[in-house]
Amino acid sequence: MIQALETERLGKRYGRKWALRDCTFKVPVGCITGLVGPNGAGKTTLLHLAVGLQGPTTGMVNVFGYNPSRQTGQVLAKVGFVAQEHPLYKTLRVEEMLTVGRKLNATWDQDLALRRLKQLGIPLRQRIGKLSGGQQAQVALVMTLAKRPEMLLLDEPTASLDPLARREFQQTLLDAVMEDGLSVIVSSHIVTDLERFCDHLVILSASRVQVVDTVEHLLRSHKLLIGPRDRAQTRTSAYTVVTASETGRQCTLLVQTHAPLLDPAWEVRDVSLEEIILAYLSQSNANMTTLEEKKLGVAQ
Repeated sequence: MIQALETERLGKRYGRKWALRDCTFKVPVGCITGLVGPNGAGKTTLLHLAVGLQGPTTGMVNVFGYNPSRQTGQVLAKVGFVAQEHPLYKTLRVEEMLTVGRKLNATWDQDLALRRLKQLGIPLRQRIGKLSGGQQAQVALVMTLAKRPEMLLLDEPTASLDPLARREFQQTLLDAVMEDGLSVIVSSHIVTDLERFCDHLVILSASRVQVVDTVEHLLRSHKLLIGPRDRAQTRTSAYTVVTASETGRQCTLLVQTHAPLLDPAWEVRDVSLEEIILAYLSQSNANMTTLEEKKLGVAQ
């Protein structure tokens, strides 16, 4: 089955530093996938590799079965990309930006662009540089949608926007997905935004993939266990510990479950997507700290 995005042992190195390494996962067609991780985790590098702006050092990446490095034309025809800085010509009017889009894209849908801008209340005669940050983000998204892509790649598109502008941008995106059945990959470090509209999640940290799963399964399979400290040492196949903390005689575990939790010693609570993401990121950071200590001869 053809995937919207598929990578296998994908890696990108700049000099001696790996920006992305051993990256393997699949994104199904028709999903909204959140790509989450701290700054420097490799999110932008992954998106640049997917759209063909860079070539991989190792491994492979395919978009709808095409290789972005060798089949650039086929990939660009299917993909729309919105960068964090919303690259628009600030001195042009909105209507002039639409003219640029129409001349550069054979599949350009002028009616769609005009309709969406009208819905958003963005005047065609206004210069791009005079628009608010939220309006510029909306214009960038409309320009991408008017290209009629099959997949959107969004790199921190709302990072600099206020909460209201973020919500409006997300609503425009959701409307487009519902109308056209688009596949979407959106990178962000704003977890609450991802929980609101994503159905898949890829967690990147320290240049590697930590988790790939549906949001629904992540929420269903992760729990918070609170109980006596000595129970934390009990080995069980019912769950895998992601993070653990202790206060006095009490222990708190965030776990991924593999079977029903039947031990009455544990109080079981649901966890939010943000708690799950932060747990995996902290686990990854702890592993990286240990690795660096070993390199320096600190850890024995």
